[in-house]
Amino acid sequence: MNPALLPGRPHFAYRGNRLFVEDVCLADLAKEHGTPLFVYSKASMLAALAAYQRGFAGRNVRICYAMKANSSLGVLQVFARAGCGFDIVSGGELRRVLAAGGDASKVIFSGVGKTREEMRQALAAGIGCFNVESEAELEVLSEMAMLSGATAAVSVRVNPNVDPKTHPYISTGLKGNKFGVAHERALQTYRRAAALPGLRVVGIDCHIGSQITEETPYLDAMDRILDLVDVIEAAGIPIGHIDFGGGLGIDYNGDTPPEADALWTRLLARLDARGYGGRPLMIEPGRSLVGNAGVCLTEVLYLKPGELKNFCIIDAAMNDLPRPAMYQAFHQIVPLQPREGEAATFDVVGPVCESGDWIGRDRALNVASGDLLAVLSAGAYCMSMASNYNTRGRPAEVLVDGASAHLIRRRETAEDQMRAESLVR
Repeated sequence: MNPALLPGRPHFAYRGNRLFVEDVCLADLAKEHGTPLFVYSKASMLAALAAYQRGFAGRNVRICYAMKANSSLGVLQVFARAGCGFDIVSGGELRRVLAAGGDASKVIFSGVGKTREEMRQALAAGIGCFNVESEAELEVLSEMAMLSGATAAVSVRVNPNVDPKTHPYISTGLKGNKFGVAHERALQTYRRAAALPGLRVVGIDCHIGSQITEETPYLDAMDRILDLVDVIEAAGIPIGHIDFGGGLGIDYNGDTPPEADALWTRLLARLDARGYGGRPLMIEPGRSLVGNAGVCLTEVLYLKPGELKNFCIIDAAMNDLPRPAMYQAFHQIVPLQPREGEAATFDVVGPVCESGDWIGRDRALNVASGDLLAVLSAGAYCMSMASNYNTRGRPAEVLVDGASAHLIRRRETAEDQMRAESLVR
C-alpha cells in the first residue's frame, strides 16, 4: 500500500505508515475507543453535499437527506446545520430529526406502511409533505388529518417501471416492486387525492432504486414522470414540486457513478428542454452523502488456515456490517498500518455463529493477530442496520472534524440491551 489518498475518498490518506481520516490517526481512535468502531468524516459528508449544491446552483431545489442510510444523531446534525431537509420512513426517524435540530417543515415522510399513529405524530409536528404510496394510504391519511384538524400536504409516489440496473433488493421502481402507485393508475390516484378532505396535493414523487451507477435510468424516469405531470395538470390538478428521489451510487470497488453535479447538470438540461426548468424540485440522496465518509475499524483476532480457505477472523461481524450477508456486497478492506512482505489470500469473517457472517471473500492481506483493519465505504446502511444478534453490543461511533474527534455514540453494553426486558415473577 503506497502512502497516498485512498481512491474516491479524499479525506482518508496514509501519512507515513498510518491511515488518517482528515487530521486524526485511525489507529489512535481504535486504541481510545476499542473496536469495532465506526468513524465518519464530516468534511467528506459536506463535500458530497457540495457536489449536489453546485449542480443545483440558481435552482429552486430542496435537498432532503435520506436518513435511513445513517440515522445517527451526530450525522443528522451535520446535515441539519447545512440546511438540509430529511426524508424519513418512520415515526422514530422523525423523532431523531427533531432531536438533531432538524426543521419539521423540511421533512418528507416516505414508506409504504405508515401507521395511523405515525401519521398523527407527523401531522402534529407539521412536516412538509407525505409521499403517499397507495390509494388505501390516501384514505387513512385523510381520516387522520380530519381527526387532527390539520391539512396533510401530499405527493404521490409513482412507480415509473424503470430498471435502475442495480441489485434486485434495492430496486424500487419496477412493476414487481412494492413501492409506489403504478404509472397507469397515477391519474386516478391524483383525482382521489384532490377529492379527499384534509389533503392538499403539492407534488409528485418517484424513486427507482439505490446504488445506481448510470445516468440513463434517471433520464428515463424523468421523462415518464414529466409525461404524467402533463396529464395530471391537464385534468385540472396542479403539481407544485417534482421529487426525483435519490439512489445515486458510490464507488465501492471501482464503480464509476456520475458525479452528482455532472449528473444533475444533464438532468436539468432535460428538464429545461421539457419546459419544467422553473418548477420547484426535491431530491433525497442518502448513500451518496455518507457512504464513503465512513469506515469501520476492526481488530484481527485469529488467522485460521484451512485446506480450502484461509480465514482472517475479525471482531466486526454481520451484525455490525450487514451488507455483505444481505446483498453479497463488496467493501474494500485495508490495514491501518501496512506491513512489508507478501500477502496471503483470506476470507475475512466475523465471530457470529452463521456461515453468512463474512465481510470479504478472497482478499489479499498481509496481516497478523492484533492488526487493525478498516472496512471502507461503511458510512451507509451499516450502523443504521446493525443489530444485537448474539447479544453483541452495537459499536461506538466517532465523528471527525479536522483534528477533532467527537464520540457521537458510546459502545452498547449487555445491560443496555436488557434494560427493556424483565424476568417472569
